[in-house]
Parts: sequence; structure tokens; C-alpha cells
Amino acid sequence: MDKVRVENKTAVQNGVGRLIFVALAVLLEVATLLVIAVKFSEAAQWCTIVLRLLTVLLVLAIYSQQKTSAMKMPWIVLMLVLPVLGVTLYLMIGLNGGTWKMRRRYEAVDAVLLPLLRQDETAVKALEDEEPELTGLVRYLKNYSGYPLYRDTDVTYYAEASDAIRAQKADLARAEKFIFLEYHAIEDAEAWQEIRAVLEERVRAGVEVRVFYDDVGSIGFINTDFVKRMEAVGIKCRVFNPVKIGLNLFLNNRDHRKITVIDGKVGFTGGYNLANEYFNLTHPYGYWKDTGIRLEGRAVRSLTATFLEMWNAVHADDEDDLHYGAYLKKHPYTAREKGYVLPYADSPLDKEQVGENVYISLAESAQRYIWYVTPYLILTDEMIHALGLAAKRGVDVRVITPGIPDKKLVYSVTRSYYNPLTRCGVRIYEYTPGFCHCKMCVTDGRAAVCGTINLDYRSLYHHFENACLYINCRAVADTKYDFDRMLEACREVTEQYTTGRSQGLRFGQLVLRLFAPLL
Repeated sequence: MDKVRVENKTAVQNGVGRLIFVALAVLLEVATLLVIAVKFSEAAQWCTIVLRLLTVLLVLAIYSQQKTSAMKMPWIVLMLVLPVLGVTLYLMIGLNGGTWKMRRRYEAVDAVLLPLLRQDETAVKALEDEEPELTGLVRYLKNYSGYPLYRDTDVTYYAEASDAIRAQKADLARAEKFIFLEYHAIEDAEAWQEIRAVLEERVRAGVEVRVFYDDVGSIGFINTDFVKRMEAVGIKCRVFNPVKIGLNLFLNNRDHRKITVIDGKVGFTGGYNLANEYFNLTHPYGYWKDTGIRLEGRAVRSLTATFLEMWNAVHADDEDDLHYGAYLKKHPYTAREKGYVLPYADSPLDKEQVGENVYISLAESAQRYIWYVTPYLILTDEMIHALGLAAKRGVDVRVITPGIPDKKLVYSVTRSYYNPLTRCGVRIYEYTPGFCHCKMCVTDGRAAVCGTINLDYRSLYHHFENACLYINCRAVADTKYDFDRMLEACREVTEQYTTGRSQGLRFGQLVLRLFAPLL
């Protein structure tokens, strides 16, 4: 164990050092371009004219894009106020030339993979008879994300990530064919070592094991030789979008998904990564609150497809799967309940904000209450309007955010969104024991969502995400009960942020909200 601690300490140092080195290199590249642009504009009047013309063209191009105004305004304001800086940053970050290659790979994989997830129309018809207000959302998810509704699946809700990981390890130990793990962050410490021991034992038993993680999410937790160490024990391993030096980087889009699939029969997802703090083995921000769900039945096919999409599209030079059907077999299963389950995924490479649209649709269909919990609250005008309108209709709309932040700047931005919500009647709560990392909502005792999708621009517009909508099953009541328990541990700050802000604080929060989409 002492050896593991030394390796972990070294890995963290090396990972953070690599991230700092790349960040400094990018800043140096930006500074160099700025100096060149300023010098040219000072040396020749025509350079200034060209720069102004380019600024106007870019502003018009951004304005014409099919995006929400909140995503366009920061770039427009930045370019008009600071043309050199604004144009330089937009050409490097906002106008990412690396995206189209990635998009083409994902489209090619999805064109073969997603049609294998066929919709059972009898399930949709049954839902329409029970919950007609939710049927439109189900059809939207199938038509625009490719994921169908299932009936023959049981959902187990875990109010604590520690309970979820125990169940997960037990199911991993029973794997017979394959194990897929996809996580934003993996920390090579105690929690992961226990999982790794199970994975190595299953590899020796002939089980195929694949591990997929995001480089930025894990960069402070593991070293670059992690892949080699996994493959040395027979675990296939790939990294999403490794951090590297270069202009026009595809760094803004990260894999934020959390998925475990076992034999295509059992699946797990939720808010937790595979790192110690998520299971309260360490306490960097007080008590860490996180949640997850376990699926057993046919709906696991959608989690399997989501994993296969990332695994096969991440890099053009990888040796990919030739036949997806081997992992998407239909296993007979008789569910204990007759509820409805719809796992889905969201991608930043299309023009569809699936995660946000699900949250908005549920708010629009809510009749009695809709409650959300999110670690970060950075909303578009559309989302603010949907929540505010629901509250004005008399729906009990509540949002829970952390009481102890993990990122102070983002926490300040989060609080800047309290006022426009509270003025419409939305109630805001802060979780006092510590950092609340779960990403969920529950409405009217009939439907709930649990997954990886925060109520912020990163999750809703920039990251690869996944979640699960479940309807009319016991897990909905369990989710609501957990919300009740969380609220007991929260302080309500609705009144404070409706009327209690100073003029200086209001101005600062307006500035933060303006540039929030760029964070």
C-alpha cells in the first residue's frame, strides 16, 4: 500500500505538471499572436482596417449561428470591446477546426450503432395511456438522440455513492463476458485499487475488460503510464482527447460520462467518478454527496451503445469493433416492476442540446413540483425562463446547490443566477454538510432523471454526457425521499438573494453571468 501511495503521489505531480505545462504553452501562443496582431496594427493602418473588418464579419457570423443568445453574446461583446484579444481567442477556441474531424467519426459510428436500438412502440403506447404529458419527451429523445424507451428493466436508486460502488463491485465480480467502464475521472488510489483487483481477477477468468477515461478529468489523479499498466494486466484502455500542445485545440469538449456495463445485462450510471473523494474516503470539501442508479434488463443496451460510441470514435487510428451486435444481444429478463426506463446521451458535436431540453421539458410538464440538484448552476435564458414560468404557474420549483464549493469562481457564478430565479418564485437551497455533486431532478412523483448532466454550460453545451429518465417505478419514490432528506440538511437562501444584494454585488454578478459561457 505504501508503494501505491508513492506511485499515486508521483502520478499526481506528473499529471498536474503536464497540465500546467500545456496551459503555459497555450498562454504563450496566445500572447505571441496578440503581440503580432498589435504590432501589425500599430505599424500599418491597413492592418487595423483588416482587423476591424474581420471583427465585424466574425460578429455577424456568430450572430447568425443557430445557438442560444447566451452562448453568442460573450464572444460578440469581447470582440467589440477588445478586438485583438477577442478575435485571437475566438480563432483559437471558439472556432475549433479540430471539431469537424471528430464529428465525422462520431457520425459514422452512430449511423451503424444507433439504428440497432429499435423502439418498442407498445412501450410508448402504454406510456401514452399512463402519462401522456411525458410521451412527447420520449419521442423527442428517440428522434433526436437515438435512444428508445424500455419497459422490461428494473432501476435501483442509491442515495450514496459508497452504496452504489459496493453494488457495482459485487456485479463486476460476477461478470462472465465483458465489462465496460467509462468515467470522466479515475484516481489511482484506494477506491480504484479495489475495482482494479476485481477487474484483474475477471480478466484471468477470460472476461473482456475495457476502461475509458477523460484525460483532463483524470490528469490530476493518474500518470500517463496508466494505460500501459492497465494493458499489462490484460485490461484494454483508451484515453479521450489527450492534452497536448498546439493551436486550435479540441480541448473544450470533454467526456463527462460515467458508465459501467456488465455483460450487457447490468449497468450503472450517476454523478460519481472512480476517485476517493466521491466515496468520502477523503473530505476535501466537507461531506461529499453523490448518487447513482443500477439498471438490470434490456435498457442496459443503451448504456452499452453509449460506451461503444465513445470507444470506437475517439481516435481514427484505433482498431475498432467490426460488429456491435456481439455486445448488444437481447437477453431475456422479467422485470419486477412495470415502470419505464430511458437511458440517453448528449453530444456537443451536434446542434441538439438534449440534456437541457430534457430538463426544460420536465419543467414545462410539471403540475405540482419539480426539484433539481446540481453542483453548478450556470443557466441559459431559456432554462431560466422555463423554471421561472413553471414557478409562476404555481409549480413548486426548487434547486439545491452545494454549501461548500469545490471551485470558488464557479460558485460565485452559480450564486449570480439565484436572483433571476428567486424573483420568479423558484426556491434555492444550499447543502450545508459539504459539496453536493449529484445531478438529478424529480417531478410530481412520476418521473426522475439521474446522470452526469449539471445545470451549467459545460454539461449542457460542451461535454459528452449521459443520464437516465425513469418513470412510474419505485426508484422515483426513492429519489424523491432522498431529495426530502437533502432539503433537511440545506439552508434556504431564497429571500436573501431575492432582495438582499448590494449594488456592487449585483454589478459583479452581471459581469460574471455575461462571461459564464466561456468558463
